[in-house]
Order: sequence, then C-alpha cells, then structure tokens
Amino acid sequence: MELALPVIGEFTNATFPHQTYKVGVRRKTRQVNVGGILVGGNAPISVQTMTKTKTSDVEGTVKQILDAAEAGCDIVRVTVNDKEAADSIAEIVKRSPVPIVADIHFNHVFALKAIEANVAKVRLNPGNIGSRDRIEQVLKEAKAKNIPIRIGVNSGSLEEDILDKYGYPTAEALYESAMRHVEICESFGFYDIIISVKSTDVRLMIEAYRLVAQRTDIPLHLGVTEAGTTRVGTIKSSVGIGTLLAEGIGDTIRVSLTDEPVKEVEVGKEILRSLSLASRNVELIACPTCGRLEVDLFGIMAQLEEKLAGVKKPVKIAVLGCVVNGPGEASEADIGIAAGKGVGILYRKGEVIKRVKEEEIVATILEEVERFVPEN
Repeated sequence: MELALPVIGEFTNATFPHQTYKVGVRRKTRQVNVGGILVGGNAPISVQTMTKTKTSDVEGTVKQILDAAEAGCDIVRVTVNDKEAADSIAEIVKRSPVPIVADIHFNHVFALKAIEANVAKVRLNPGNIGSRDRIEQVLKEAKAKNIPIRIGVNSGSLEEDILDKYGYPTAEALYESAMRHVEICESFGFYDIIISVKSTDVRLMIEAYRLVAQRTDIPLHLGVTEAGTTRVGTIKSSVGIGTLLAEGIGDTIRVSLTDEPVKEVEVGKEILRSLSLASRNVELIACPTCGRLEVDLFGIMAQLEEKLAGVKKPVKIAVLGCVVNGPGEASEADIGIAAGKGVGILYRKGEVIKRVKEEEIVATILEEVERFVPEN
C-alpha cells in the first residue's frame, strides 16, 4: 500500500518557480533493495542510524546495532575506515538482525572487502576512489551481488572545481556533484543508486533535495548532516526532513545527532508518525499545561513514558490536565483522560467509561493498554 498524506494543497517553490509540489503526494521513484528493505517506489519510508563505536570493537558495535533494531531501526550504517574495520565488518554483518551499510570514503579496497562481507549497501562516491579501473572493480562486484550504492553528497565536502564554479555550496552545486557520481555509475551500467544531498543548513538541504527530486527518479536518503546536540539536532532534522516528507519527497531517513543511535531512531520514527507515514506504537499526548492544571500531569506522564517504553501496540493515549479542552481531546484518542481537581474521566474510543482518582490514573491507563485490541 502506498503511504501518502492527504493532499491538502499545493505551492510553488520560489527557487524553482516552474516546479509545483502537491503536498502529501508521494514522489514516484525507482525501487532499490537494501538487504530485504525496499527503498523507493511504494515502499514504506525506512529509518536509519549509524553506529558510534569503533568498528573494530565488534561487541560494542553489534550491541549498538541490536539496541537500534529493538528501537525500530530498519537499516544501520557502519564506518569502514581502516584495515581493522574492514577485517571486522564480515562478523558484524553475520550478527546483525538488520541490513548493514558500509560507509566508505576514498579507499576502493575497503569497499571490495565490505562487498565480500555481504553488506546490504555501500555508501560511496565513485568519483572519489581513484582510477576508472578501481571504480569498475567496485561497481562490478556490487552489481554481481545486487548491492546498491548510496551516493552521499555533503555541502561541507564538495569538489573544488564545483566550489570554484558556484563560489559556495548551493542547491545546484550539490545537485551537480551528485549527478557527477551518478553518471559515473551509469557509464558502467550500474543503476542501483540512492542519493543524499545533505547540509547543516536546513534551507539549503531542502532546496537541494527538491532539485534532485524534480530532475531524477532516483530514491532519496534524507538527512540534515551534523545536525548537532539532541535538542538542536532534533529540531533541525524535524524541520528539514519533515518539510520534504510532507511534500512527498524522501524514501529513507537518518537523523544525525550527537547522541546514541537509539535516540536518532526514536526521533526518526516520531517524524514519520507525526506525518502518518509510519504505523504507531504507543503515542502519548499531553497538554502543555497552564494555570488550569489540577493534577500532577508531569508525574503522570513520566510514569507512563517509563512503563510503556517497551509496548509495541499502535495505541493513542491522551492525558489532558483541565476541563476546558480535556474532554474533547481525550475523546479523540484510543484511551483518554480528561482530568479535573484530583480526578479524571476515562474515555475509551470517545466513550466515557468511568471516573478515576488521580492516584489511579496511571494504573487505569496501563490496564486499558493491556486490553486494547487494534482495529486492524
């Protein structure tokens, strides 16, 4: 089933005035198979992360992969940046429950070793690994094993001649760099390609992805590179990735944070959920609180977050702290509480069920989650 938001309008991109985007209509792309995870076409949008350990630390790296997979990650990228990493990647691939992407820069030998180790994808810019003979070796081996390549362009590492041409990183510069590498692949008959055109500048990133989306049918890996700490990086990634996804652009995403991979996955999943582009696990909704608050909503939500962390039911829970907006919003959730002074009214699918004391709210919601049966 194609995942798409309802069409709610359309607008013209000021940078490319001839291109009109219809909000929520999924861009049509070719489809790429990443170790069993389909990217592009009508496939669900996948969430990626990258391990933060030294790849030679196999146990530590596998632990991060397992944790990320448990959090709902679909694909994990691992750097293969030295001989020790190249020697370790095969064991990591064998022990991973999700497809592994080898992150390669400049060294074709590491790329060949990663392909030999049966990675699911290689992140590689073909023009950066040397002679045409070396490029041909890598593309030939990848094609033989149906291993796709992600061409990853970054505004901070554009080729010198492209920077000279444009003066500084622009959307056109990012596009030209990406297509340079695409053309190299296609000259060798290699078409199993995904593109990313990342930047720390959110507006530049959005414009660059729009341009690639307009001019190609290649699947896109979305991300704001080096987004920063958890707070700032979450905001930047949500704005950049979310804007593009709302326009129907993007086939797989990675949120880059100075934090653990699990946190990147959590933010990525939440971006998709917020746009109805992913099936939900538990979704907790609470009011921002104000002077009308009559219960300890902060304490209640902290307990619910902790106790429901491992629950994977697609259930929407709303806990509202006052009688003004509470009843209406609580009734729209699968399970809702509209709280007054020291009490709460329990709603189940819009129906009032019973009155509960404040100290019983958490236990009552947990019981409701336990008996909740999804419609599908």
